[in-house]
Amino acid sequence: MFQLMVGTNFPFMQYRRIAYVVSALMALATTGWLVMNRGPRYSVDFTGGTLLQIRLSRELPADQLRDALTDAGFQGLELQQLTGEHRNEFIIRMKTTAPGEDTLVTKAIEQRFTGESVELRRVENVGPKVGSELRQKAIWAVLSSLGAILLYVGVRYEFKFALGAVVALFHDVFVTLGILCFANREVSLTVVAALLTLAGFSINDKIVVFDRIRERHKSLRKETHSRMMDIAVNETLSRTIITNITVLLSSVALLVWGGEVLRDFSLAIVLGMLLGTYSSVMLASALALDIWIQIDRRKGVQAA
Repeated sequence: MFQLMVGTNFPFMQYRRIAYVVSALMALATTGWLVMNRGPRYSVDFTGGTLLQIRLSRELPADQLRDALTDAGFQGLELQQLTGEHRNEFIIRMKTTAPGEDTLVTKAIEQRFTGESVELRRVENVGPKVGSELRQKAIWAVLSSLGAILLYVGVRYEFKFALGAVVALFHDVFVTLGILCFANREVSLTVVAALLTLAGFSINDKIVVFDRIRERHKSLRKETHSRMMDIAVNETLSRTIITNITVLLSSVALLVWGGEVLRDFSLAIVLGMLLGTYSSVMLASALALDIWIQIDRRKGVQAA
């Protein structure tokens, strides 16, 4: 079997306080951004409105195109120019859902720029009520999935493992969302699907580590909790890295060649894989260790 980093002996638990500080700073930065900006930047899926993706026959400056649409009466629109080989393509978001709006946009551009031809690539229309309902359902979907995972791990293992796993899992999802917000990416149904996919994959990775910790706890009873967990995490390190690299490679391929439609999904998966690997190795086990130590201390006090 192909393996990486076999026979390592990294003292992960010794540096868990540093991991706590790093994770806390990332979570605080995300919280601060969300508070200052009154939440993430939602897509048309959640706010309602019209999304158009157009392709022009030649590349135009985004400012000129925005001015042309504003002069034609389209107020409050958002214009995004694609990058790379698709710089002649634009995504236009408007808060209205009037019928035939795509035709009006096309005519306004062709009248302003003589000889310019406009190809309509995509049209999405979502009503404001539907968008609000979708936003609520998406929030409940994420929270209910985390609650179900907490219940499952609590029944399957013990409370200390369940709490450590869910806190680390929430960290992965929350910080991934924060990085997407910092990158000015929109939160859409596709991003929510990516976050739920990330949650499922990440908890599977943590359960593998917890299984090895439980096995080693039975065979290494003379070792301290910290040392026993270091041994278990080092023994699963090769599996964790190989599995995550495999998913990471496919996600990077989607990010590079998947186009604009899959870009946010693949970006969320790439970020989540990196954060999930970090939290599986450093955060989930470290939280379980500190909870375990506190439980042992309380038992000692009660016995005394």
